[in-house]
Amino acid sequence: MLGQVLPVDRDGLAREPVPEAVERQAAGLAASGSLEIGALRPKDAHAIAEILPSGTPVFVNHLPRHPLAQAIPALLALREAGLEPVPHLAARRIESAAELRHFLARATAEAGVRRALVIGGDLARPLGPYADGRALLAEPALAAHGLREIVLPSYPEGHPRIPLATLEADLAAKLEGAAARGFGTTLLTQFCFQPARIIEHVALLRRRYPELGVQIGLAGPSSPAALLRFARACGVGATLLALSRDGRRAVDLVTHTDPSEQLLALARHLAPLPQSNVVGIHLFSFGAVEAAAAWLNAVMRGGRHARA
Repeated sequence: MLGQVLPVDRDGLAREPVPEAVERQAAGLAASGSLEIGALRPKDAHAIAEILPSGTPVFVNHLPRHPLAQAIPALLALREAGLEPVPHLAARRIESAAELRHFLARATAEAGVRRALVIGGDLARPLGPYADGRALLAEPALAAHGLREIVLPSYPEGHPRIPLATLEADLAAKLEGAAARGFGTTLLTQFCFQPARIIEHVALLRRRYPELGVQIGLAGPSSPAALLRFARACGVGATLLALSRDGRRAVDLVTHTDPSEQLLALARHLAPLPQSNVVGIHLFSFGAVEAAAAWLNAVMRGGRHARA
């Protein structure tokens, strides 16, 4: 059980037992969860399929300076392994509408893709006709080739290069555009090391968009060095800045790389609520995909993945 596998904290002090309702909430969030693999690592599909339930959504990233087509083997491997492939579509990294159409034709026909994560891509200049995720959503090829659901990013700590007001207006426009084109839509939050900020963000989204499901992104089990490297690359600097002002908390961050405590904080908040817009969690695996899959499976089963 979540409270039994790790009964003490890093100081050797006894942890308080985790209430059963909180454990059930955490297990439910994991059971509706997902993770991601690298576009160039199709072999990971079969490894994690031995760990995860059939049909688990697995996102496939869209690497900078790599064409979309390089993700096809990973998408095919996931489908063949009994998992649900969900490609990233990074708007500014797509060189042409033809590249997008060719990719979608193969991804939907050969790998059965019906859902995709649409992101901007964070390049200084777009490589092709799509300046941002909003422009990509307006591309008729997405629906024409059979996509049915779009996942959009959301940022509990804001975006390092986009003002908050712009983010909010852009999300509203994307949701309106997706609905007009008949897409189902969910949000996926960027990972963040402060559960309170995630909870505030989710509550704000529920007030603005009460019918919109939100998947909470968590940093998966990882080495301290990898965690900090990806945190900086992904723009979660507000957390890092806050922690740097408190030496002990900074040490906690770089030595505590298991997502269980963040999940428990979220589950404690959600357990008493009669309804919630949170539909599951998503693990950013940072290359440690088998460790992420093992952790997710353990929590689904009501356990807690022990640290090495």
